[in-house]
Amino acid sequence: MTEKLTFPPGFLWGTATSSYQIEGAWNEDGKGPSIWDTFAHKPGKTFHGQNGDQAVDHYHRWKEDIRLMKHLGLKSYRFSIAWSRILPEGVGPVNTPGLDFYDRLVDELLANGIEPLPTLFHYDLPQALQENGGFASRTTANQFADYAKIVANKLGDRVSTWLTINEPIVFAANGHLIGDHAPGFSDIQAAIAVVFFQLLGHGLAVQAIRSSASRPVSVGIALNLSPVYPATPAEEDCKAAALFDSLQNRSTLDPIFKRSFPADLLELVSLLLPPMADDDLKIISEPIEFLGVNYYSRTVVRHDPAVPFVELAEVHPQGNPYSMMFEIFPSGIYEIVKRIQRDYNPPKIVITENGIPVADEMDLDCKIRDVRRIQYLQDHLTQVHKAIGEGAPVSGYFVWSLMDNFEWAFGYRMRFGLIFVDFDTQERLTKASGEWYRQVISQNGFIPRINYTDPDF
Repeated sequence: MTEKLTFPPGFLWGTATSSYQIEGAWNEDGKGPSIWDTFAHKPGKTFHGQNGDQAVDHYHRWKEDIRLMKHLGLKSYRFSIAWSRILPEGVGPVNTPGLDFYDRLVDELLANGIEPLPTLFHYDLPQALQENGGFASRTTANQFADYAKIVANKLGDRVSTWLTINEPIVFAANGHLIGDHAPGFSDIQAAIAVVFFQLLGHGLAVQAIRSSASRPVSVGIALNLSPVYPATPAEEDCKAAALFDSLQNRSTLDPIFKRSFPADLLELVSLLLPPMADDDLKIISEPIEFLGVNYYSRTVVRHDPAVPFVELAEVHPQGNPYSMMFEIFPSGIYEIVKRIQRDYNPPKIVITENGIPVADEMDLDCKIRDVRRIQYLQDHLTQVHKAIGEGAPVSGYFVWSLMDNFEWAFGYRMRFGLIFVDFDTQERLTKASGEWYRQVISQNGFIPRINYTDPDF
């Protein structure tokens, strides 16, 4: 019989969401527009023109959703706060109804024994700030710290664990270079500035949270990280992989933990960097209590001189299964955790996102037996357990996502949830993966299966 994999006592089991993807109520109770409200309303920017105006109506159904969290046995719930719901213009007077929403949410989570883990910024910058330069401007980094102080003053008597920013590289690259996310730009200099000023905003927000909360706090940042492989052993592909690693991983890890940027990255972008103040890197490297790691897959690249500036391109190797969006590569989560432990040694690591989009379908008995999702989660948790066994300080794991939601430019086509949502009726239904995760949490572990075919839920 396969041995049960047991996780350390107090291991933090949770799920994650973000405000624009679930809340809806995009213009209710004084909320101002975000860049995603603007972007998704433009024709051709999202799948079938879908948007988050209603999303899954969490703004009105939050009590029902917390009951579902309690059913799953969650120890923690990671959610993001919509900046423009608190400050409609990004600065200025506080919108009390917006702040009160999160106040009630935190109270209800705690009443149900679920630790709240808010993220202050998850892609949805107030549109008014974008019109003044957005995160390509130093001013926005300072305004982010002001916003963090307001939220921490309100919630910091009950919230102990905080995340500042989610995936600064994705926000910069997809929103300001590739252009398939809000605000939809294709400007390499803006993208570089956005990375830098998000990191500065992170450091300033760490300071603001600590100075404003009325209890000891644990503060971190959530980075999208993955191991990078060369497509072939050829020297030019290896150099391409090393450069992409600097772009994707070291561009945020090095300044946060080492107070510096990678040399090869500086050589590439030095002329495009915004002016830096003497203490910027000191602020960016403000010590944090934990690092949030969002992991979905590895990255494989090859040298490609036809690609301007970086001369590399991502490839999709054969041999492993693929989800609807990416290669399934469970050992990559072990690799990135061990690499972080070795090279950066954070006090704690929390897997803040891990999940898979599956084309979920309801059976004749009205159940969703999403065995591919169960297999994905089991195989990745097995690798996390292995890393913990070798001394990696992983203290928590959050599935992306609690429930099906608006998946950015993919609209409602990509379902990541442990809970199925009928987007027409807003009816919720826990999937087999949700029941499986419930058992994992209750047992603080699981007995691995080689091949999930019948989840028996």
